[in-house]
This record gives sequence, C-alpha cells and structure tokens, in this order.
Amino acid sequence: MSHAKPHILDNPIWNALQTGNRPFAFGNKNAAFIRRDMGAFAGMPRYEPETWSALYAGIEMGEIVVLFTPATLPVPAGWQVQLEKNLLQMVHTNTGAAASRSNSIVPLTEADIPHMLALTQLTKPGPFLPRTIDFGNYEGVFENGQLVSMAGQRLQPDPYTELSAVCTHPDALGKGYAGMLIQSQVEQICAAGRIPFLHVYPENERAVSLYRKLGFVVRRQLVVYVLEKTEL
Repeated sequence: MSHAKPHILDNPIWNALQTGNRPFAFGNKNAAFIRRDMGAFAGMPRYEPETWSALYAGIEMGEIVVLFTPATLPVPAGWQVQLEKNLLQMVHTNTGAAASRSNSIVPLTEADIPHMLALTQLTKPGPFLPRTIDFGNYEGVFENGQLVSMAGQRLQPDPYTELSAVCTHPDALGKGYAGMLIQSQVEQICAAGRIPFLHVYPENERAVSLYRKLGFVVRRQLVVYVLEKTEL
C-alpha cells in the first residue's frame, strides 16, 4: 500500500529552513533553526529520538524553540511546554476580492525597527525580534508619524511564501489598512511566481474572515509549540 508524499506545508518550518530561508538557517540533517536574532523557529524532518536530541543540542539552556507540527506530539524530557495550541494554515487561491490600494503603504526599513517592535509588542501578532525584519518585504502605514499597521513575509518553503506580522494599532482598526497591506503582499508574492500562505489562530475570527475575503482558504490545522530547553 503506497503512502502519499507529505505536502511541503505539512512541515513548513523545516522545509523553509531547507529552501527559501536557508541563508538564515543553521543546524544539521536532524534539526534546523532560524538565526536566533530573527526568531525562535526550529524544525525537524521527523519526530524521533534522534531528531529531538539534535534539537536539544542546538540551543542553549533556557532558550526556546517554536515548532509547527501536523499533530500533537509527545514532548520528551528536557523541554518545558510554554504553549501548545491549534493553528490554521491558509493558502491563497487567487479568487478573493481585491482590497482597495493606497499610496499610504510604505516600505519599512532599519529606521522603522523601533516602531515595528512597539506595534508588535502592543498587538502581539506573534514573536517579533529586532532582526525579524531581515525576512524581508515589510510594509506599513503611518499616521502622524506613528506606525499603525504593518505586514510582511516570513517562512519561505518553496514555492510558498508566508504572510506574517499582520497587525493594526487598536486606534486604527476599521480603516482597511490590514486588507490593503495583505493585498499588497499577495500581489508581490504572486508576481515573484510564488504562492501566498499564512497561519492564524482559529479563534481570531476577525482575521480569518478577512483572509477568506481576500482569497485565502483553510488548507489544514497544525499545532504550534513553544518549548523551553530545561535540564534533562
């Protein structure tokens, strides 16, 4: 009986670190990590004692890793589970309604990092570190000199590119900024010959609804783990 080959998005972090994000990765054949000043993403090709040992050996005591897995896992000794939560993976289908464009969207640069850190700390779209900007292609909207909405790109498991850090200041909600930024990212990703995808918590109904409107459909459910390395 033959088994279907796993889809590249079933293990998106590992596959991204082997393909589109490889320049920012370190590790070996059993565990790979994104550069630690960019994020805590890590992946394994399989979930076996050998690969868990490589994951454990790859970081310092007290550091964390973020895993996206196809199902819940028995986490071995040496890890404290800080988070275990369902995650929806959505892929763009090119059938959504286009959001209105705006010349208020600007590329975000090194000088904007303090603004990006402040906005993501307030809105908590996911971990955002001082060098997360190195994933590239971040854009934002400013009001009166303050960054009020942003979006960018992150994991790149070929031929897919993940939209990330989609967030809007509470005082700027309802103005359509997120839709404009997502549409801008989708157009850039598609123009590069790649396929947009993203991850979102299922209970974030407002975001899921917007993503559906803009042409994303749920591909599958994953599980996100945040694990802290502790003493064995």
